[in-house]
Amino acid sequence: MKEMNRTDLPRIAASSYLNTAPLIWSFIQGTQREKVELLTDTAPARCAAMLERGEVDAALVPVIEYQRMMDVLIVPGVCVGSRTAVRSVVLVTRRNNLKKVERVALDNSSRTSVALLKIIFREFLAFEPEWKSASPDLKSMLAEADAALIIGDPAMKVPRDQFHVFDLATMWREFTGFGFVFAMWMARRDALEKARSIDFAGARDEGLSNLDAIAKETESELGLTKEEIKSYLTENISFGMSEDMEQGLRLYYELAHKHKLIDSIKDPDFIGS
Repeated sequence: MKEMNRTDLPRIAASSYLNTAPLIWSFIQGTQREKVELLTDTAPARCAAMLERGEVDAALVPVIEYQRMMDVLIVPGVCVGSRTAVRSVVLVTRRNNLKKVERVALDNSSRTSVALLKIIFREFLAFEPEWKSASPDLKSMLAEADAALIIGDPAMKVPRDQFHVFDLATMWREFTGFGFVFAMWMARRDALEKARSIDFAGARDEGLSNLDAIAKETESELGLTKEEIKSYLTENISFGMSEDMEQGLRLYYELAHKHKLIDSIKDPDFIGS
């Protein structure tokens, strides 16, 4: 866990994957770096837990958690999603057909993607393998299962020439015709004043205007070229919520409820709406 500047500023949390970099760059190095206290973690699920416990005022949260948490609202317009292939949320297997998959190891740092994968199997493939929660290490996951759900930066490093790699956003698009939303900024209802003081959309726009800097800072760590990083952040990830993606989000919630992955459904409640 990294912490910055313990102050009375609004406290926010986000995962430190590449796909969040444009959303948080402004808070780290840009014009909003002194306006919030930012905490980063490698697991989106832990960011949700921090928000639920009241340790932060707002967080970039897996969208499934909106249905599981009380008294939170969604920041409108800003998200981590994908209209086509996402590249960083994948099911990896040596089997050439998903119908042959019998046991799946699930990345325990994920929540939205775990529910999405279960929906894909139950709703669209019409069968269900055995599930096993696991730490996100591909080698150990495939030692205990014949497929592995991997998210974030590790998913981008999976050697595509050695495995069959199924992109979950691509599968969702093929089955539903919609884009998919993986995470959104959410704020506690008792911290709305602080959340409203943060320009999340402006931070996103500043981050997207500094992709060269982001690529330069992350290329050595990720083992990707600057061009690959910029391509991923512009062609695979969508940081704005379109009508198509909002429809996909609502369908996702409906199917999650149908398949008993959430107990009930509440409509998305956006700050300011």
